[in-house]
Amino acid sequence: MTEMISATILLLLIMDPLGNLPIFMSVLKHLEPKRRRVVVVREMLIALVIMLLFLFTGEKMLAFLNLRTETVSISGGIILFLIAIKMIFPSSENNNSGLSAGEEPFLVPLAIPLVAGPSLLATLMLLSHQYPHQMGHLVSALLIAWGVSAVILLLSGLFLRLLGDKGVNALERLMGLILIMLATQMFLDGVRTYLKL
Repeated sequence: MTEMISATILLLLIMDPLGNLPIFMSVLKHLEPKRRRVVVVREMLIALVIMLLFLFTGEKMLAFLNLRTETVSISGGIILFLIAIKMIFPSSENNNSGLSAGEEPFLVPLAIPLVAGPSLLATLMLLSHQYPHQMGHLVSALLIAWGVSAVILLLSGLFLRLLGDKGVNALERLMGLILIMLATQMFLDGVRTYLKL
């Protein structure tokens, strides 16, 4: 049960719905509110399918690539650390969606890489490798984290009004700090396992 709670928190922090709010809003600002909700739901469902695919095939992918758990744990820790640094010290170019004006996003950039990014997919592979007999708990953790992210993104207008830009930035930095601690722990766990061999 504790693994499920920690996995849910970890996945939610990596999905970073609050950090993605301004980017989602800027990409979808030209769409009418009803269409915006449809696009958010569609992109979130695409992201969920991709995440579940990686969760269930992660173990086989790692075996095929002949990667050991500690290797994935150390590299996953480094990737999460770099993402957390970007959350704490965001750069202005992160808001560039790469879409031309008036274009409706499909798959990129909302589903991939904003929700189901490389770090999240790598983390799902790592979790499926670490807890192969607890797939039910991992699926539940993923669905909870995805559900919370979907609700936050669907209520994006409300969150931005309530928190304001400064509030969203402060929350994202706080999530970044927590993610740095989780990344460091993942890295140290990988090193510890490697040194025991």
